Amino acid sequence: MTCLKPEGSEPALAGKDGADFNAAEIMQPRAPAATPAEFKNGERVKSNDVTPEGVYLPKYNILTPHMRSPDYVQMSTAAAITLGITNGQMHRCACTRCLNLLLTYPEGCRANCAYCGLARHREAERDYADRNFIRVDWPAVPMDEVVDIVARDVEGSPFHRMCISMITHPRSDDDTVTVLQKWTDRIDPSAIPISILSNPTTMTRGDVKLLHEMGSDIFTVALDAATPEIFDRTRGKGVQSPHSWKKYWEILMDAREIFGPQKFGAHIIVGMGETEYDSLNLVQQLVDLGGHSHMFCFFPEKGSLMDHLPATPRDQWRRVQLGRYLIDYCDARVEHMKFDEEGRVIDFGLPAAELDMIIDTGLAFRTSGCPGKFADDISACDRPYGDSPPSNIASYPFELEDIDIRKVRHQLDRNRPGESYHQDEEFEFDDE
Repeated sequence: MTCLKPEGSEPALAGKDGADFNAAEIMQPRAPAATPAEFKNGERVKSNDVTPEGVYLPKYNILTPHMRSPDYVQMSTAAAITLGITNGQMHRCACTRCLNLLLTYPEGCRANCAYCGLARHREAERDYADRNFIRVDWPAVPMDEVVDIVARDVEGSPFHRMCISMITHPRSDDDTVTVLQKWTDRIDPSAIPISILSNPTTMTRGDVKLLHEMGSDIFTVALDAATPEIFDRTRGKGVQSPHSWKKYWEILMDAREIFGPQKFGAHIIVGMGETEYDSLNLVQQLVDLGGHSHMFCFFPEKGSLMDHLPATPRDQWRRVQLGRYLIDYCDARVEHMKFDEEGRVIDFGLPAAELDMIIDTGLAFRTSGCPGKFADDISACDRPYGDSPPSNIASYPFELEDIDIRKVRHQLDRNRPGESYHQDEEFEFDDE
């Protein structure tokens, strides 16, 4: 196995009718269908009442063990490979430097986010522990086994960071505390720092404070949508989901006060119908608050309410990636940039020579997330191929080589004089 990709053909990497951005009017989720009573709240799984035994690998069937946090957590395929839980490798990279741990329950996540493979509307189609998320399977592993493996050699661990990802479930807040305690009882947070990817819908300020006191050093909120309107359409009432923009910002501001500057932030998905100005204006807001942004390229997740929609065109994605990097790390400001009538960036507000030097480092186009041990602008959470196929990488999980820089320049329409990029120069890769 190398990097995984969904069944069937990959979605086009240009917008509708070849557009270089995803306009709001085309990015409409399907309405969620009603779920038969016998499939609600993981009833099919719980009625099996199977005792979990060791690692569970998703097999896309109805025999999912009766597993739940805090005893079990799920982890990304890349994390499972790095930890040695499963075999495999990733195209051009050594898997991941972040151990992503996802809370898990037979009832699953009770939210219904339109772009997410874990959404509630999939109850009748696939059991929770068998659902894909950011393009890959997430094996379920006993939390004690995870801690045992890492604790054997903390100093030699390949992980620069551990992240607990919460979901919307009545037990999520308490079980996050227990999972965190299991980890810190044996692994010093100063050796492997801890991030929390929160679920603001169920949280209070007291929950945020407790997680900080227990040793987590970065707290993030997955706003995902760049505007309140898109948030409601994809994560709130528009898809019968409980989240609200107001509550997410309330918890984000609590994290700002409790965790402090550069220790809080928000996720933003690019290409769900917002303009490039919307995305970069939100990045600027976060910077002005003392926080940071982690950016994802929209990719139509199989089984989601948006799996029929186009992936973010690479033109749009590269412009926003570059703008975000300039604002976060180069003291650029959104008000110094210029945008056209469609909200596209047409001028980054820097001299061409300076902009070219920044592009040529490649750092702007790497996966953005919580920092690791190398540098503040090199993420530990590299999420290999979480938002693209390896044949046309959105977020690079490795240092870019010359061919990658030329491809990015081509996508930005910023080829150097006499320089070109041709698709047939690409690296070969195996999708099996």
